[in-house]
Amino acid sequence: MTTTVEDTGDFTAWLRDFEGAALLRSTWGDPDWNAGARLEPALVRSLQRFQVGEDGDGARLMDKVRRAGDPVYAEAVRLFVAEEREHARLLRRLLEAAGAATISGHWTDTAFVRLRRLLGLRTELMVLMLAEVVALGYYRAVRDGVRDLLASEVAGRILADELRHVPFHCDRLRRSFRSSSRLSRAIASALWWSLLAGALAVVTLDHGDALRGAGVSRTAFAREVVGYFRGVVAEVMTR
Repeated sequence: MTTTVEDTGDFTAWLRDFEGAALLRSTWGDPDWNAGARLEPALVRSLQRFQVGEDGDGARLMDKVRRAGDPVYAEAVRLFVAEEREHARLLRRLLEAAGAATISGHWTDTAFVRLRRLLGLRTELMVLMLAEVVALGYYRAVRDGVRDLLASEVAGRILADELRHVPFHCDRLRRSFRSSSRLSRAIASALWWSLLAGALAVVTLDHGDALRGAGVSRTAFAREVVGYFRGVVAEVMTR
């Protein structure tokens, strides 16, 4: 998979979008943690693993972004990383409200991070996009299918951010593939789909009980994520 990076172009609109989202968060404040949360054990284990995945400092990603040479894009990515860390904080507080602890790590997150860091910025963003589309399906399931109101609110807040993150990364990836040949894009697409298949296999096995508790079968979850991803690939790979 090639790591060639094009000029990123103007990301001012995306920067303003992230700044606006930060202002809204400061206006809304936090959920009512004092309300407490009653979560099924399977959901607690699942949220613990997602919390680990959200809780990175993004240092390696930021190094690659700075080397791309677009300070506006770099600032937008910095705010994206800040949103991901905010998700980790919200999940930590939700777990605390349910009387559960966070965990220090999980093998799935370790493997995912190592895969992201293998090559350049474009490859890192392509792998990161796998997590983003999985998150769309996961947080929608928790928001809509879990009876606990605090868990539903936290999932809804995170989902709203993820719905913005996907087109943001699509925009950057589409620009990076703009000058690629049809063959190069076809090969990259095939590799991308194979990575999604592996990620879905892990997620559906690892979080299947929690999804079922939210009223979503493994098959339905996989179908939903594949639908999101099909749109992403079409958006990125179509000139």
